[in-house]
Amino acid sequence: MNPPSRRLRLALVITAVLLLAGGSLGYVLHARHRERPSGQQADASFGTSEPGLYFRDTAGGRIARQVGPGLPRVTGGPSCDRFHTAGDHALCLRKLPGVPARTEALVLDRRMREVRTVTVPGIPNRARVSPSGQVLAWTTFTTGDSYNTAAFSTRTAILDLRTGYLIKSIEQIPLTLDGARHHDSDVNYWGVTFAADDNRFYATVSTRGATHLVEGDLRAWSAKALRENVECPSLSPDGARIAFKKKVSDDPRSPWRLYVLDLTTMREHPLAEQHGVDDQAAWLDDTTVAYALPGRDGRTSDIWSTRADGTGEPTLLAPNGSSPANVR
Repeated sequence: MNPPSRRLRLALVITAVLLLAGGSLGYVLHARHRERPSGQQADASFGTSEPGLYFRDTAGGRIARQVGPGLPRVTGGPSCDRFHTAGDHALCLRKLPGVPARTEALVLDRRMREVRTVTVPGIPNRARVSPSGQVLAWTTFTTGDSYNTAAFSTRTAILDLRTGYLIKSIEQIPLTLDGARHHDSDVNYWGVTFAADDNRFYATVSTRGATHLVEGDLRAWSAKALRENVECPSLSPDGARIAFKKKVSDDPRSPWRLYVLDLTTMREHPLAEQHGVDDQAAWLDDTTVAYALPGRDGRTSDIWSTRADGTGEPTLLAPNGSSPANVR
């Protein structure tokens, strides 16, 4: 038998190389799939189109859904440190590894698919989506990691998905305080909450050692202080009231208590929750607010609810949870 020609030998060699490469690539992809942390990928069937309470499962960090107190939860969303959802979008904040601290803000659609990603300096702190889902805000700690100390600084951004415009920091918005334009350099904003018109918003501003509730206007690019000692406001679905945390003590273990402010009368009242709440409350409906409290182990947190009129007793909604958002 004659030896194979040079062309035939070359074809055999190329075929063998391709077969080996294909097998190696398949093995590598299979190995990477096995090694990928399961908590970093959202399940394809999980989204915010179903009614229920959505929140961060503090045991694993992923987003979960629960349709009622004490009922089983479904965990399938991405891993987040802070979360909120409304309308057609969700916002997931997660801390990136490394120094200095950086936060990744992930804009998600109702199927938990990434729409846009923004990387900002600081540690994840507050996340809010407007009722329509079209305007989003987030706050990070750029210095310090607690509001209960003078050594902290925040950065709050607003993203309008209708135009794609990102306001990296709202600190430069013209602020009216006590009837006059306020220019101090120590201004910090945090805890944005949006009205249904996607234009008006409320937030906390701190300056000269005091905190204030401010009302902002995006189109007019202006803000005015309404009331002192209001932190982390949350606007009710009917737009008539603000749930907020109020400083009631100098005790660093429990300095705040939840209150509700009527925006028409500007009268406030405490809620039935007696524990100190360091959270931006979320309205479940026009009569009930939800919030996170530290769990018994001191490492996780639990989600509770209480009536907005100050009556009744707090109810445990979801153990091992934080960042509640109700989808109706």
